[in-house]
Amino acid sequence: MNRLLTIKKWLLLFCLPFPAFGQNTIGLPDVINYSKLVYGAGLQSWEIRQDNRGIIYFANNEGLLSYDGHYWNLHPLPNRTIVRSVEIGTDQHIYTGGQDELGFFSPRPDGRLVYTSLTGYLPENDRSFGDVWDICIYKKDIFFRTNNRILRYRDQSFTIYPAVSEWSYMGICGDRLLAHDYKNGILAYNTNGWSQVVSAELLSGDPVTGILPYGRDSSLLTTLKTGIYILSAASLRKISSPDLARIEKDRIYASAEIGGGWYALATNNNGVQIIDRNGNLVQRFTKTEGLQNNNVLSIFLDRQRNLWLGLDNGIDFIAYNSAIKRISPYSQDGSGYAALIHRDILYAGTSAGLYSVPLQAVPDYSFSKGEFSQVANTTGQVWGLASLNNKLLLGHHEGAFTVENNKATPLFAGTGAWNFIPQNETYPVNRVYTGTYRGISILDNGNGNFLAAGELPGIEESCRFLAIDRQNLIWVSHPYHGVYRVIPGPGGRYESKLYTAADGLPSTLNNHVYKINNEVLVATEKGVYEFDAKAGRFRPAAFYQELLGTQSIRYLKEDTEGNIWFIHDKQLGVADRSEKKVQLIYLPELNNKMLSGFEFIYPVNNRNIFIGGEKGFFHINYEKYKKTLPSLQVMIRSVRIFNRRDSLLYGGYAADSSQRTTAVAHNWGSVHFDYSSPLFGQQANLEYSYRLRGFENSWSDWSAKTDKEYTHLPAGTYHFEVKVRNNLGNESPAAVYSFRILPPWYQTYWTYAVYLLLATIGVYYLYRWQIRKFHQQQEKYEEEQKRLQYLHQLEINKAENELVALRNEKLQAEVDFKNSELATNAMHLVQKGELLTKIKAELNQLIKAVDNEKAVGEIKKMIRVLGEDEKMDKDWEHFTHHFDKVHSDFLVVLKEKYPGITPNELKLCAYLRMNLSTKEIAQLMNISVRGVEISRYRLRKKLGISSETNLFDFLISIKAD
Repeated sequence: MNRLLTIKKWLLLFCLPFPAFGQNTIGLPDVINYSKLVYGAGLQSWEIRQDNRGIIYFANNEGLLSYDGHYWNLHPLPNRTIVRSVEIGTDQHIYTGGQDELGFFSPRPDGRLVYTSLTGYLPENDRSFGDVWDICIYKKDIFFRTNNRILRYRDQSFTIYPAVSEWSYMGICGDRLLAHDYKNGILAYNTNGWSQVVSAELLSGDPVTGILPYGRDSSLLTTLKTGIYILSAASLRKISSPDLARIEKDRIYASAEIGGGWYALATNNNGVQIIDRNGNLVQRFTKTEGLQNNNVLSIFLDRQRNLWLGLDNGIDFIAYNSAIKRISPYSQDGSGYAALIHRDILYAGTSAGLYSVPLQAVPDYSFSKGEFSQVANTTGQVWGLASLNNKLLLGHHEGAFTVENNKATPLFAGTGAWNFIPQNETYPVNRVYTGTYRGISILDNGNGNFLAAGELPGIEESCRFLAIDRQNLIWVSHPYHGVYRVIPGPGGRYESKLYTAADGLPSTLNNHVYKINNEVLVATEKGVYEFDAKAGRFRPAAFYQELLGTQSIRYLKEDTEGNIWFIHDKQLGVADRSEKKVQLIYLPELNNKMLSGFEFIYPVNNRNIFIGGEKGFFHINYEKYKKTLPSLQVMIRSVRIFNRRDSLLYGGYAADSSQRTTAVAHNWGSVHFDYSSPLFGQQANLEYSYRLRGFENSWSDWSAKTDKEYTHLPAGTYHFEVKVRNNLGNESPAAVYSFRILPPWYQTYWTYAVYLLLATIGVYYLYRWQIRKFHQQQEKYEEEQKRLQYLHQLEINKAENELVALRNEKLQAEVDFKNSELATNAMHLVQKGELLTKIKAELNQLIKAVDNEKAVGEIKKMIRVLGEDEKMDKDWEHFTHHFDKVHSDFLVVLKEKYPGITPNELKLCAYLRMNLSTKEIAQLMNISVRGVEISRYRLRKKLGISSETNLFDFLISIKAD
């Protein structure tokens, strides 16, 4: 009986939730693997350091390797040997040690790293020293450790400290520079050289691999094979624990203090082991936990308190300080659907069954150590968990179960159970509604146990989403049919009313009911909606619409602090209400990692938020998440210009890229910028925005892109600015790179001077040409004017001639008329003369015939009357008057020129000018034709005209002077 009681005690002891030896924490941070194909260098990295800008440097087999969060760069040593050690100086020189080579890399003004060898300052016979394993910067001196000597560098000279046997380690702890010699033990450096701190016998010839701060006057010392010691004053005390006994066998290559009294040990065969001050295992990272291999050569804690590991083959990054951990209940990485803490045990429902693990009393449950075990009778799909009346209820593909003592007992079977919703919030709960594949089942409390009480009549839809409002009305949503309100009816039946897009919902599809702040809400494709009981319709929930907008919401959950967690398009976010102003915070680390369509959030408190994932669960320490975000920083890592080839303008290692302006020739077609932020654990949360001042004034949209290229920029001065922000909306100061695009040769100052000179010459010659052209135009104008004047004169002359001609024609007409009158008068005179002659002849005949003398006397008297000249003279005067008018005073002019001319001769001239015939003249002058001829002859002689001259032409030519 006593023996049986003892056995029961031991069994009970093993069932208690205390950490077993070698157990790991249930939550592990992400491990990022970088193979040599990724970083493009050698397999092994022997030491790791970080500069003040956040860039990580690795002492790699092929040189100095750097990483800024996005870009890897390799800088080989001049002799192409393995770089075994690296250290960052206060002057930001990057000191490196290779094989028979030591020196430092430093940035040039253009940001390129250049190497300066210090080997030349060593004496000739000390330049063959093998590998440099450690570099320490102590006060103003640089110390390099090789196996057989320590080299102190200052002011371009070395002091050499040879090993008594062999130097195995050198490092700084507190304000002391310590080194280990196999024969002399632990030594400390002072102005007089090295003095012994601990004798070699206490270490048994085991090499020291690390000395770290432990207490005010003590240090933690790690060795390769014999374990860990406490070094204080001149004594060593070994730390012993079961965990350390196992770790010692794995050989400790390196160590690092990670804070909080915890230390990280890099081992040869078992990855990284995290221990506390007493040597107890806190956490481990091996190939099982995601490392590429278990042989860790170097370890480094960066400024963000994350771990970098230099492996025997590759480089790993452990986001150790991340507030997000991964929980895998079993090794097959099944999906996580439900989680619940019940009686200090974490139950995790997966696609393969229900698993449990006892939780330790730690604030952050991800650091609780233990191993998950499967709950009996739960193999298969788990949908939901609930803790009601101190009972754990399990919703399973095969039905509803109660879980007790890590074993599931069925409540009902035959249909899958989704969830458990208590009818009211009072304790104890008397009735629970269970959403199933085919409706709602009822569980009633009987004697402290839940018993199946049938199904709720009136609804036969799958009830995965179920909530009860303040009036105890049941709301059910189906993603493809709409939202149902279940109302009690007569005879114990229930009636359901379906609400669709016709009832105020934005769509009939993708509606999910949740209970937030004791209010039933519907997450829809257009934001959050609420039910208006008076109108009997759904409407947008004003508070949530203002908070979350009209974006698609798939999941809502309220935590204990009143914060509202939500999922939008596979993105996890939280409406943080801890401050007066609600702040939306997104967690991009989990984007596309949650279980789509079966989202799950279980907020225990601010330090423990469980999220269902495609592989297991995620644990979020939300309190830490908000506090541990580091200060934001962005760097311009390279600037290149391209044409047919590329050229590096800026190498990215200068402390401040904005201190200089680089000139770029115009024939380079493109300028390419690479930029990054050394927030290694936050890369998924970062977005960048940029602008090129001088070309564009507005900032670009935020994006994860880390490069930008500009092509064909015009000549001018530009300032490229880039900034980074995290998922909380915090922005970094802008990094700036200034450059100037030189103008093409035809736009330079000297060409402008040539242009000015040519323009001046051109203007001068243009002026001369214009003057010459002006003169030519003036001459042409004058000629044209002369021509126009000539033409005008011709026109005038023509007009005058025409006028004269008209006048002449008129005058001629008048002359012709007068001549006609004169001719008429002349003919009249001729006729009159003929008539008179005839009358005289008749009268003379009559005289002969008349015998009466009286009658004869009368007739003779009549003949005398007819022969009187007075009347003839009066007719002549009348004739001359008209003749002179027509012929321009011809007779007057003729009289003046020839005063001796007689009146009969004037008459003859007048008749001749009128071009009368001789016969007509004879009749007019009452003489014979012979008499006319004689008169003409005499006239010629008086006028002095030769016989060759036509008398008519001569008379026509006579004009007044």
